[in-house]
Amino acid sequence: MAQMKVKPAATATEAVERRTISGTPIDPVYGPDSAIGRDYDRELSDPGQYPYTRGIHPTMYRGRLWTMRQFAGFGTPKETNERFHYLLKQGQTGLSVAFDMPTLMGYDSDHPKSLGEVGREGVAVDHVGDMERLFQGIPLDQVSTSMTINGPAPIIWAMYLVTAERQGVPWSAVRGTLQADILKEYIAQKEWIFPPEPSMRLIADMLVFATRETPLWNSISVSGYHIREAGSTAAQELAFTLADGFAYVEAGIAAGLDVDAFAPRLSFFFNSHIDFFEEIAKFRAARRIWARHLRERYGAKNPRSWTLRFHTQTAGCSLTAQQPENNIVRTAIEALAGVLGGTQSLHTNSMDEVLSLPTEKAVTIALRTQQILAYETGVTNTADPLGGSYFVEALTDRLEAEAEVYFQEIDAMGGVLAGIENGFFQREIAEAAFRYQQELERREAFQVGVNVFVDEETVPMPILQINPGVEAEQKAMLEQARQRRAPAPVARALDALRTAAAGTDNLMPPIIAAVRVGASEGEIVESLRSVFGSYRERPVF
Repeated sequence: MAQMKVKPAATATEAVERRTISGTPIDPVYGPDSAIGRDYDRELSDPGQYPYTRGIHPTMYRGRLWTMRQFAGFGTPKETNERFHYLLKQGQTGLSVAFDMPTLMGYDSDHPKSLGEVGREGVAVDHVGDMERLFQGIPLDQVSTSMTINGPAPIIWAMYLVTAERQGVPWSAVRGTLQADILKEYIAQKEWIFPPEPSMRLIADMLVFATRETPLWNSISVSGYHIREAGSTAAQELAFTLADGFAYVEAGIAAGLDVDAFAPRLSFFFNSHIDFFEEIAKFRAARRIWARHLRERYGAKNPRSWTLRFHTQTAGCSLTAQQPENNIVRTAIEALAGVLGGTQSLHTNSMDEVLSLPTEKAVTIALRTQQILAYETGVTNTADPLGGSYFVEALTDRLEAEAEVYFQEIDAMGGVLAGIENGFFQREIAEAAFRYQQELERREAFQVGVNVFVDEETVPMPILQINPGVEAEQKAMLEQARQRRAPAPVARALDALRTAAAGTDNLMPPIIAAVRVGASEGEIVESLRSVFGSYRERPVF
């Protein structure tokens, strides 16, 4: 085993520069002068009170624990349904669906571009029958479901609503969250289908439809997670995510909605990275920024519109293929940061996710990590236990200030869509990722098992193997579904969808109508693509 030579601790007089993982300088000690002129009621206040820096509920986890929601999905809907039932039996309190790449990109499993990818990194869902199999035996009025999908989100959501309908569950009782954050796809994750403007139309249509039809459903989960996974700093994740959120607020208002009619059901999805205190400060700053902007900039009057609710996932990009058992420790620390930062929902990554989709053993350890935090550590006994820490409050202030600078810059260039078109976000993230990689290579930043404390011997770890027959099975089931359906109603429904897309009507009703008669995701996407076209990103250097 190659060992790192550790320097002796610096004395108090030594000028040793320390920085967060994002590059923020850290002072040797923080005191009262680190937060000069603090107005407690305006900047902090008590938990459950504006501006919610200290949490959105007065008693936080004493009143209700966060939702333990493990991301799951692989192979066929039947296989993933079995994993869902397993997780619910282990004490998981919400479901979170991972879709395979063809589904995420709007292709049916038998499309040529789907070859070799069906069921590989998530579950394959081609039509409403697949969605029914995915949730077989799981009453949709008794479980909260999160679905991570963006480009074809309206179609997948339509399948979920029709599945609820066929279970006898009214839409008013359906609870969960659809990610549907298309802006971050252009910024970071790159899983788009249509150009930005028609994509934003679809988002606005979903907002309007959800506001009227599904009062318990969160129609957008604004995602900073993928921005951070692409290499951003904490400040960039904070600023770009909230800027996207503000853009959705503006889209809802432009669609004729009162801000208080939909803002309470916008939620957020953040990354919890390995720099413990910086992450806690980021979550606290996010709540304060959102509350202030919604009240003062957008005129929201309902306190629920001011409260930023968020799901947290531990950082996949912090995990290593080397010494993968170390990932259990990383995940536990990141999960603790999410809890101390006041998350409402949490996913803990499995130790083997850098190698494959997680095994049952690995995912159980990840879930047990949350349960140990909740029931053994005492961190749930008081709200915002780090509130008032000179260091945490100073970091919170600094991240808020850095985010406000970004907001001004984004506004000056014409908003988020303009920033996407000119490559602003992509350049900022690429430069941050490059800087961090250089720090790792120069050993100015450390990853145990990668550039320090390296073990030359590798111990094989059992990984989840996806059966090669999954693709053939899914294609066969899709073909059977096409054979069983009546062709004429499908053709009429797709024609009606194209007509609606060429006009200004809300697109959710014709999408739902197409799903009901058995149209596949790929067929619905192609109908919309024939009107909206496709999008090609401008290269950024």
